[in-house]
Amino acid sequence: MSKETSPALAASQESRNMALLIWIGSIFFGFIPSLILYLVKKDDAYVQDQSKEALNWSITATIGYVAGVILTFILIGVLVLAALGIIHLVFCVMGAIAASEGKTFRVPFALRLIK
Repeated sequence: MSKETSPALAASQESRNMALLIWIGSIFFGFIPSLILYLVKKDDAYVQDQSKEALNWSITATIGYVAGVILTFILIGVLVLAALGIIHLVFCVMGAIAASEGKTFRVPFALRLIK
């Protein structure tokens, strides 16, 4: 899941703080914080990497939420939505902890749509 940063992704304190804000913002605002910083911070490799990962996870979670809403018509969707909400919170907190330590974080179940 998380690994040490490579020398190419050595993160400054400012980069780690931005990555931390990306993951915390993803809890409350979905893909918006990661998309904004992905488009704005092209010069910072660590922020770019973590914003891509958070964006990929947010897109995956959004697809899961849509599937859960559709499945509520057959009553299993409530369980899907509850499980996905807990998983989303856990992965975003794990990403925030890794970002505060300057490590890269990979969500194990995220679709890698943005490379």
